[in-house]
Amino acid sequence: MNAFAELPLLIEPAQLASRLNTPGMILVDLTSPTRYATGHIPGARFVDPKRTQFGQPPAPGLQPDCAQLEHLFSELGHTADAVYVVYDDEGGGWAGRFIWLLDVIGHSRYHYLDGGLHAWLAEERPLSDETPPACNTQVALTLNDVHTASREYLQSRLGATDLAIWDARSPEEYSGVKVLAQKAGHIPGAINFEWTAGMDRTRALRIHQNLQAMLDNLGITADKEIITHCQTHHRSGFTYLAAKALGYPRVKAYAGSWGEWGNHPDTPVER
Repeated sequence: MNAFAELPLLIEPAQLASRLNTPGMILVDLTSPTRYATGHIPGARFVDPKRTQFGQPPAPGLQPDCAQLEHLFSELGHTADAVYVVYDDEGGGWAGRFIWLLDVIGHSRYHYLDGGLHAWLAEERPLSDETPPACNTQVALTLNDVHTASREYLQSRLGATDLAIWDARSPEEYSGVKVLAQKAGHIPGAINFEWTAGMDRTRALRIHQNLQAMLDNLGITADKEIITHCQTHHRSGFTYLAAKALGYPRVKAYAGSWGEWGNHPDTPVER
Protein backbone atom coordinates (compact mmCIF):
# COMPACT_ATOMS: atom_id res chain seq x y z
CA MET A 1 0.00 0.00 0.00
CA ASN A 2 1.16 3.53 -0.76
CA ALA A 3 2.62 4.93 2.47
CA PHE A 4 0.76 8.19 1.83
CA ALA A 5 -2.52 6.69 0.65
CA GLU A 6 -4.53 7.39 3.80
CA LEU A 7 -3.15 10.89 4.37
CA PRO A 8 -5.01 14.10 3.51
CA LEU A 9 -3.69 16.81 1.22
CA LEU A 10 -2.20 18.65 4.21
CA ILE A 11 0.35 16.65 6.16
CA GLU A 12 2.31 17.35 9.32
CA PRO A 13 6.11 17.25 9.81
CA ALA A 14 5.88 14.02 11.82
CA GLN A 15 3.97 12.32 9.00
CA LEU A 16 6.60 13.35 6.48
CA ALA A 17 9.54 12.54 8.76
CA SER A 18 8.41 8.92 9.16
CA ARG A 19 8.13 8.56 5.36
CA LEU A 20 11.27 10.30 4.09
CA ASN A 21 12.68 7.06 2.68
CA THR A 22 9.48 5.98 0.93
CA PRO A 23 10.24 4.66 -2.57
CA GLY A 24 8.56 6.72 -5.26
CA MET A 25 8.19 9.86 -3.17
CA ILE A 26 9.40 13.08 -4.80
CA LEU A 27 10.00 15.79 -2.21
CA VAL A 28 10.04 19.25 -3.78
CA ASP A 29 11.60 22.34 -2.19
CA LEU A 30 10.35 25.67 -3.56
CA THR A 31 12.24 28.05 -1.30
CA SER A 32 15.22 29.86 -2.85
CA PRO A 33 18.70 28.78 -3.99
CA THR A 34 20.27 30.31 -0.88
CA ARG A 35 17.79 28.79 1.52
CA TYR A 36 18.09 25.37 -0.13
CA ALA A 37 21.89 25.48 0.03
CA THR A 38 21.78 26.53 3.68
CA GLY A 39 19.72 23.49 4.57
CA HIS A 40 16.64 21.67 3.32
CA ILE A 41 14.53 18.71 4.31
CA PRO A 42 16.59 15.58 3.65
CA GLY A 43 16.05 14.21 0.15
CA ALA A 44 14.33 17.31 -1.19
CA ARG A 45 14.90 18.38 -4.78
CA PHE A 46 15.06 22.10 -5.40
CA VAL A 47 12.82 23.74 -7.98
CA ASP A 48 13.38 27.43 -8.60
CA PRO A 49 9.90 28.98 -8.27
CA LYS A 50 10.55 31.03 -11.43
CA ARG A 51 10.46 27.78 -13.41
CA THR A 52 6.82 27.29 -12.49
CA GLN A 53 5.86 30.41 -14.45
CA PHE A 54 5.92 31.36 -18.13
CA GLY A 55 7.79 34.47 -17.10
CA GLN A 56 7.03 36.85 -19.98
CA PRO A 57 5.21 40.19 -19.54
CA PRO A 58 2.50 41.31 -19.34
CA ALA A 59 1.29 38.01 -17.85
CA PRO A 60 4.33 36.21 -16.42
CA GLY A 61 2.10 33.96 -14.33
CA LEU A 62 0.81 31.94 -17.27
CA GLN A 63 1.84 28.30 -17.19
CA PRO A 64 5.08 27.18 -18.85
CA ASP A 65 4.66 25.44 -22.18
CA CYS A 66 4.61 21.66 -22.47
CA ALA A 67 8.29 21.36 -23.40
CA GLN A 68 9.33 23.39 -20.36
CA LEU A 69 7.18 21.28 -18.08
CA GLU A 70 8.48 18.05 -19.58
CA HIS A 71 12.04 19.23 -18.92
CA LEU A 72 11.21 20.17 -15.33
CA PHE A 73 9.42 16.95 -14.48
CA SER A 74 12.09 14.86 -16.21
CA GLU A 75 14.65 16.40 -13.86
CA LEU A 76 12.46 15.45 -10.90
CA GLY A 77 12.21 11.80 -11.99
CA HIS A 78 8.49 11.98 -12.54
CA THR A 79 6.50 8.78 -12.95
CA ALA A 80 2.79 8.09 -13.06
CA ASP A 81 3.00 6.42 -9.63
CA ALA A 82 5.10 9.08 -7.92
CA VAL A 83 3.83 10.73 -4.75
CA TYR A 84 4.82 14.38 -4.46
CA VAL A 85 5.29 16.22 -1.19
CA VAL A 86 5.73 19.94 -1.72
CA TYR A 87 6.85 22.74 0.58
CA ASP A 88 8.18 26.29 0.55
CA ASP A 89 9.17 28.80 3.22
CA GLU A 90 6.40 31.38 2.79
CA GLY A 91 3.22 29.65 3.81
CA GLY A 92 2.24 27.90 0.60
CA GLY A 93 2.26 30.32 -2.34
CA TRP A 94 4.88 28.64 -4.50
CA ALA A 95 3.99 25.19 -3.19
CA GLY A 96 0.36 25.75 -4.09
CA ARG A 97 1.32 26.90 -7.55
CA PHE A 98 3.35 23.72 -8.02
CA ILE A 99 0.36 21.65 -6.93
CA TRP A 100 -1.68 23.50 -9.57
CA LEU A 101 0.94 22.42 -12.14
CA LEU A 102 0.53 18.83 -10.96
CA ASP A 103 -3.17 19.21 -11.65
CA VAL A 104 -2.32 20.67 -15.08
CA ILE A 105 -0.32 17.55 -15.98
CA GLY A 106 -3.07 15.31 -14.61
CA HIS A 107 -1.16 14.02 -11.59
CA SER A 108 -3.24 13.75 -8.43
CA ARG A 109 -0.84 12.05 -6.02
CA TYR A 110 0.43 14.94 -3.91
CA HIS A 111 0.58 16.45 -0.45
CA TYR A 112 1.54 19.80 1.04
CA LEU A 113 3.64 20.02 4.19
CA ASP A 114 1.36 22.37 6.12
CA GLY A 115 3.44 25.37 7.19
CA GLY A 116 6.30 24.24 5.00
CA LEU A 117 9.85 24.68 6.17
CA HIS A 118 8.70 26.89 9.07
CA ALA A 119 6.69 24.02 10.55
CA TRP A 120 9.58 21.60 10.04
CA LEU A 121 12.04 23.92 11.80
CA ALA A 122 9.60 24.73 14.60
CA GLU A 123 9.80 21.06 15.60
CA GLU A 124 13.61 21.15 15.38
CA ARG A 125 13.73 18.50 12.72
CA PRO A 126 16.98 17.89 10.83
CA LEU A 127 18.12 19.60 7.65
CA SER A 128 20.53 18.44 4.98
CA ASP A 129 22.92 20.20 2.62
CA GLU A 130 23.17 17.22 0.27
CA THR A 131 21.67 17.46 -3.20
CA PRO A 132 20.00 14.26 -4.47
CA PRO A 133 21.57 12.79 -7.63
CA ALA A 134 20.19 14.05 -10.92
CA CYS A 135 17.44 12.11 -12.67
CA ASN A 136 17.52 11.27 -16.36
CA THR A 137 13.88 10.34 -16.79
CA GLN A 138 12.31 11.21 -20.15
CA VAL A 139 8.77 12.39 -19.55
CA ALA A 140 6.00 12.95 -22.08
CA LEU A 141 3.14 14.98 -20.65
CA THR A 142 -0.43 15.68 -21.68
CA LEU A 143 -1.70 18.99 -20.35
CA ASN A 144 -5.31 19.73 -19.46
CA ASP A 145 -7.15 22.94 -18.67
CA VAL A 146 -9.72 21.58 -16.22
CA HIS A 147 -8.12 23.45 -13.31
CA THR A 148 -7.25 26.61 -15.23
CA ALA A 149 -9.46 29.57 -16.12
CA SER A 150 -8.46 31.53 -19.20
CA ARG A 151 -9.27 35.22 -19.49
CA GLU A 152 -11.96 34.39 -22.03
CA TYR A 153 -13.53 31.78 -19.76
CA LEU A 154 -13.54 34.11 -16.78
CA GLN A 155 -15.13 36.90 -18.79
CA SER A 156 -17.83 34.51 -19.98
CA ARG A 157 -18.64 33.62 -16.34
CA LEU A 158 -18.85 37.13 -14.90
CA GLY A 159 -22.09 37.63 -13.01
CA ALA A 160 -22.86 33.91 -12.63
CA THR A 161 -24.57 33.12 -9.34
CA ASP A 162 -22.49 29.98 -8.86
CA LEU A 163 -19.15 31.77 -9.26
CA ALA A 164 -16.82 33.19 -6.59
CA ILE A 165 -13.75 35.06 -7.81
CA TRP A 166 -11.18 34.96 -5.02
CA ASP A 167 -8.75 37.90 -5.30
CA ALA A 168 -5.70 37.10 -3.20
CA ARG A 169 -4.03 40.49 -3.65
CA SER A 170 -3.67 43.23 -1.04
CA PRO A 171 -6.63 45.49 -0.23
CA GLU A 172 -4.68 48.38 -1.80
CA GLU A 173 -4.34 46.54 -5.11
CA TYR A 174 -7.97 45.44 -4.98
CA SER A 175 -9.25 48.97 -4.39
CA GLY A 176 -7.02 50.48 -7.05
CA VAL A 177 -4.92 52.55 -4.64
CA LYS A 178 -1.85 50.52 -5.59
CA VAL A 179 -1.46 50.25 -9.36
CA LEU A 180 0.56 47.40 -10.89
CA ALA A 181 -0.93 47.38 -14.39
CA GLN A 182 -2.42 49.76 -16.94
CA LYS A 183 -5.75 49.45 -15.14
CA ALA A 184 -6.32 49.68 -11.40
CA GLY A 185 -8.98 47.95 -9.34
CA HIS A 186 -10.43 44.48 -9.50
CA ILE A 187 -12.41 42.06 -11.63
CA PRO A 188 -16.15 42.81 -11.34
CA GLY A 189 -17.68 40.79 -8.52
CA ALA A 190 -14.33 39.61 -7.14
CA ILE A 191 -14.04 39.05 -3.39
CA ASN A 192 -10.84 40.21 -1.73
CA PHE A 193 -9.28 37.92 0.88
CA GLU A 194 -5.55 38.59 0.99
CA TRP A 195 -3.48 35.42 0.91
CA THR A 196 -1.58 35.78 4.19
CA ALA A 197 -4.86 36.27 6.07
CA GLY A 198 -5.37 32.53 5.57
CA MET A 199 -2.12 31.63 7.34
CA ASP A 200 -1.84 31.13 11.09
CA ARG A 201 1.34 32.83 12.30
CA THR A 202 0.93 31.25 15.73
CA ARG A 203 1.16 27.79 14.13
CA ALA A 204 4.22 28.24 11.89
CA LEU A 205 2.20 29.52 8.90
CA ARG A 206 -0.11 26.52 8.73
CA ILE A 207 -3.43 27.10 7.02
CA HIS A 208 -5.86 28.67 9.49
CA GLN A 209 -8.06 26.11 11.21
CA ASN A 210 -11.04 28.45 10.94
CA LEU A 211 -10.43 29.38 7.30
CA GLN A 212 -13.67 27.68 6.25
CA ALA A 213 -15.72 30.03 8.42
CA MET A 214 -13.78 33.06 7.18
CA LEU A 215 -14.53 32.18 3.57
CA ASP A 216 -18.16 31.27 4.24
CA ASN A 217 -18.68 34.73 5.71
CA LEU A 218 -17.36 36.27 2.49
CA GLY A 219 -19.40 34.10 0.17
CA ILE A 220 -16.48 31.99 -1.04
CA THR A 221 -18.38 28.76 -0.52
CA ALA A 222 -18.04 25.16 -1.61
CA ASP A 223 -21.23 25.21 -3.69
CA LYS A 224 -19.64 27.67 -6.13
CA GLU A 225 -16.98 27.46 -8.76
CA ILE A 226 -13.93 29.13 -7.23
CA ILE A 227 -11.60 31.02 -9.56
CA THR A 228 -8.63 32.50 -7.74
CA HIS A 229 -5.96 34.94 -8.88
CA CYS A 230 -3.50 37.60 -7.75
CA GLN A 231 -1.00 39.53 -9.90
CA THR A 232 0.97 36.56 -11.30
CA HIS A 233 -0.68 33.48 -9.74
CA HIS A 234 1.96 33.24 -7.06
CA ARG A 235 0.01 34.47 -4.04
CA SER A 236 -3.06 32.73 -5.42
CA GLY A 237 -1.05 29.52 -5.39
CA PHE A 238 -1.84 29.55 -1.68
CA THR A 239 -5.53 30.28 -2.17
CA TYR A 240 -5.79 27.55 -4.82
CA LEU A 241 -4.17 25.12 -2.38
CA ALA A 242 -6.36 26.26 0.51
CA ALA A 243 -9.59 25.81 -1.45
CA LYS A 244 -8.53 22.30 -2.45
CA ALA A 245 -7.55 21.48 1.14
CA LEU A 246 -11.03 22.51 2.26
CA GLY A 247 -12.50 20.07 -0.24
CA TYR A 248 -14.04 22.59 -2.63
CA PRO A 249 -15.03 20.53 -5.69
CA ARG A 250 -14.65 23.21 -8.37
CA VAL A 251 -11.43 25.18 -8.11
CA LYS A 252 -9.64 26.91 -10.96
CA ALA A 253 -6.62 29.20 -11.11
CA TYR A 254 -6.70 32.26 -13.32
CA ALA A 255 -3.01 32.05 -14.14
CA GLY A 256 -2.98 35.20 -16.27
CA SER A 257 -4.16 37.03 -13.14
CA TRP A 258 -4.11 40.82 -12.89
CA GLY A 259 -0.99 41.00 -15.03
CA GLU A 260 -3.15 39.91 -17.95
CA TRP A 261 -6.55 41.31 -16.91
CA GLY A 262 -5.24 44.72 -15.88
CA ASN A 263 -3.31 45.16 -19.12
CA HIS A 264 -5.91 43.89 -21.57
CA PRO A 265 -7.94 46.46 -23.54
CA ASP A 266 -11.24 44.56 -23.38
CA THR A 267 -11.52 43.60 -19.71
CA PRO A 268 -14.00 45.33 -17.34
CA VAL A 269 -12.71 46.68 -14.05
CA GLU A 270 -14.34 47.82 -10.81
CA ARG A 271 -12.88 50.12 -8.18
